[in-house]
Amino acid sequence: MQLLFKYNWVVREDWFRWCEELSEEELLENRTGGMGNILHTLFHIVDVEWSWIRVLQGKDDFQENFDDYKSLEKVRKLTDEFHLEVASFVNKWDASMEERLLHLPLEDGTIETHTWGEIVRHTIAHEIHHIGQLSIWAREMGKKPVSANLIRRGLPSAFVDSVDALQADPK
Repeated sequence: MQLLFKYNWVVREDWFRWCEELSEEELLENRTGGMGNILHTLFHIVDVEWSWIRVLQGKDDFQENFDDYKSLEKVRKLTDEFHLEVASFVNKWDASMEERLLHLPLEDGTIETHTWGEIVRHTIAHEIHHIGQLSIWAREMGKKPVSANLIRRGLPSAFVDSVDALQADPK
């Protein structure tokens, strides 16, 4: 589970660097699918990840407004801000959390029940889905997309090192 979050974070950062080569018009150009444009889709990925993690922690879930983040710099800053809370939760994940239940009230008054493991896997898959959309848009623009490969990223050793560092200095 933690490895796939780390994978998403590394790929997301690669997409942010990829976006540095685009103009603001290209980032905000209307496209088919996703959230309608590249920047809003990146914003949505970050916001959804943070929202689900907050819900699992029993914290208030409030939606940020994309209109307040219509630049690559602002979305990156939001990512950095939200990442601290998300990474802290993810790095503390253990098997005992897998079957905890989340009772989710819906707008119609009904309650859905999901395990934490389900929600965490949904959050991971959600980002991977949208990264696929970014890849399609990149190709439509005639540009090479960021690699979706998990292998050759050095993640297992990099992940173990980051967890070891966190456990050594749990601030």
